[in-house]
Amino acid sequence: MSKVLLVEDDVRLAELVQGYLIQHGFVVEVQGNGNEVAAHCQRFRPDLIILDLMLPGLDGFGVCRQIRPGFAGPILMLTARQSDIDQVLGLELGADDYVIKPVEPRVLLARIHALLRRRQAAEPGQTHELSFGQLQLKRRAREAFLAGERVDLTSYEFDLLWMLAAHAGQTVRREEIHQQVIGRPYDGLDRTVDVRVSHLRKKLNDNTETPFRIKTVWGKGYLFVADAWSV
Repeated sequence: MSKVLLVEDDVRLAELVQGYLIQHGFVVEVQGNGNEVAAHCQRFRPDLIILDLMLPGLDGFGVCRQIRPGFAGPILMLTARQSDIDQVLGLELGADDYVIKPVEPRVLLARIHALLRRRQAAEPGQTHELSFGQLQLKRRAREAFLAGERVDLTSYEFDLLWMLAAHAGQTVRREEIHQQVIGRPYDGLDRTVDVRVSHLRKKLNDNTETPFRIKTVWGKGYLFVADAWSV
């Protein structure tokens, strides 16, 4: 059974979510103080963390920044704020996805399943390593290396890079990325993929103003350039 650490100070909401997830086969522990999350995470070793934005002590952004270097699993943020700024900031800190409050249990469950599915090992017969000049990708270890140096990628960033690289030289439509990597259909407004591509470009030393490694195909999606990794 997968273990979930629910970081939420609203006792009633935490009890409802915990009960719902337990009914669906998860082992769930609750933490209500941001200052205690890192220690709780080390002790409990969850497969996934659900992290509320507004917490006593360290807030959700601070917690995410603190635990991300040592926690490789998915982080799903909960926020009551509607602004794109909060959502994007959360993603920049290493969160994998977000859900806007009030929380719909079935939506939350679907997001959790989608995040955990992406961490399962690749099926037998599939390619486990890709190499393009100085870029090497290792799917089983979920690691990327550029010029021999390990690139620090979040879970979503690795999956996005793998998908683009596996279709090198082809335009991958935004709708396909949303369905396969994000785990939900593209609604025409969600900028999650755009934000992650921007992060990838920075981490992979691409030109953010005029990208030459991961190009934008306007109105369609993104193109991974196979012969742009020798420099």
